[in-house]
Amino acid sequence: MWKLLPILLLAGCSYTMKSPEALLDSNPPAVQDNPMAAELRDIPAINGPAMTIGVYSFTDKTGQRAPTDGAASLSSAVTQGAEVWVIDALLDAGGGNWFEVMERGGMDNIIKERQLIRSTRENYEQETTPLQPMKFAGILLEGGIIGYDSNTTTGGSGARYFGIGASTEYRVDTVTVGMRIVSVSTGRVLLSVAAEKSIASHRTGADVFKFIELGTEVVEIETGYTVNEPTNIAVRSAIEATVIEMIYEGVRKGLWNFKE
Repeated sequence: MWKLLPILLLAGCSYTMKSPEALLDSNPPAVQDNPMAAELRDIPAINGPAMTIGVYSFTDKTGQRAPTDGAASLSSAVTQGAEVWVIDALLDAGGGNWFEVMERGGMDNIIKERQLIRSTRENYEQETTPLQPMKFAGILLEGGIIGYDSNTTTGGSGARYFGIGASTEYRVDTVTVGMRIVSVSTGRVLLSVAAEKSIASHRTGADVFKFIELGTEVVEIETGYTVNEPTNIAVRSAIEATVIEMIYEGVRKGLWNFKE
């Protein structure tokens, strides 16, 4: 009986599988905060009015597919809509007093709505109120996700004694983001900044392989868990770090300055 004690102890470490309903109840939806919210908020105020800036797109330029152990995956390794986080970081920089972001990704929708408003007013309203002119951007933000390197660092360790063993493995990927600020009036690239963020994955497991009852019966038990840092959070962190560095780089080059 004492031979089965390590097996029972190891089996007791395994977790109980939960139903999908239980998982949803224990993990309700939550608003995702900026990974670098404090750093964005602590940027000093700009010396002057907020700069009007347009973001048309911020695409994935890596062409990387999601890593899999089996067949090739059709899913991309990183998000295809990173401009959402770029706009969010620009709006949060310095408490929202650095940039006035102009909508450019949904420009077609805005133009269609303005045409609909104009047509409705002309046909059904006696007194037509002209629409306000659309505001143009003085600078444009260009760039994208320019690199995704898999398995930049790998390693692990393990041990086994009398059929009872444990192991741990880790892997580190790296995502790189690049941004540049372009003057609309001249087309000149005012500055260019890049930042990278590591994505860590960790796996821990244990197993038992024993012969019992005079070697005629085999007992094998395995358990383990894996922790993967969300790729989207890493990409968002790299984007926000690039926005922060872009502001400070502009101060160093004399393009703008802090109020204090």
